Amino acid sequence: MQYRFGHDVDALARHLVDDVPVGWSALGAELLDGAPGEVRSAPGVSRWPGRQYSAGPRADGRVEHRAVITERTSGRLNWAYVLHAHGVEVIGLSEYRRGPVVPWSTDPRGRFSNAPAAWRLDAPLPVLSRPGPAAAASARSTSARVRSAPAPAAGIPAVPPLATPASPGRGL
Repeated sequence: MQYRFGHDVDALARHLVDDVPVGWSALGAELLDGAPGEVRSAPGVSRWPGRQYSAGPRADGRVEHRAVITERTSGRLNWAYVLHAHGVEVIGLSEYRRGPVVPWSTDPRGRFSNAPAAWRLDAPLPVLSRPGPAAAASARSTSARVRSAPAPAAGIPAVPPLATPASPGRGL
């Protein structure tokens, strides 16, 4: 978001939600378009393009359609992501109904827990490791500005969770 979309949450929502026929199985390196080289080449940062679920016919002839996710239909999902102007809310659905917001300024080289129970609304972000000191100082100065901005009244509808169990393992 902070690189490719220039902090334009509406453009990010169009890319992730509106412009795909079904949803995403994995987000990819295209979200880092415009990022500094040290971010794009860091260990663990995806170098592959995102993958969308196919909208074409499956082997059994059925056509996959975009799912409408509600509280009633979310039982088999592990994660939900809600886009806000100030960051992305990460919800471990097996544990909680709300989650903490990861500011858009978060360095994507940081590593986060993939345990849903770690994503408590009333706890610090479950950071397992942070990038080097220079990048961390830059992220801190940017995130302070983001946290000082007023939160919107409501977020954009949740983005379908990624298929991998470690889906929140990378910052956006």
